[in-house]
Amino acid sequence: MIKFLADHNIEGQAEILWGTMAAEGWVEFFSLKLLTFADTGLSYESNDREVWRFAQANQIILLTDNRNMEGDDSLEQTIRDESVPSSLPVLTIGNVGRIDEKIYRIRCATRIEKY
Repeated sequence: MIKFLADHNIEGQAEILWGTMAAEGWVEFFSLKLLTFADTGLSYESNDREVWRFAQANQIILLTDNRNMEGDDSLEQTIRDESVPSSLPVLTIGNVGRIDEKIYRIRCATRIEKY
């Protein structure tokens, strides 16, 4: 099973995206599971570095919309500091505000399915 963790600020949008993937049969066919912070016990107060480390340690692909480099514990800085060739990827939704658009949502789902 391939697990994905929705960053806490996009959990609702991730559920909508996951619904599209399920409707297309990809979730079952590829044995995919979407997790939330509540599912994993992560605190909403966790910084990006803590979230990335948790995802890597538990073999979970992080799904986010925010990969900035604002601060020492930002996601981009963490990836630069700690990523190794065996690290799992971080999937970034380029424009989470467009998840309500079916065509955009399908394009995002298709790209996720490739991982």
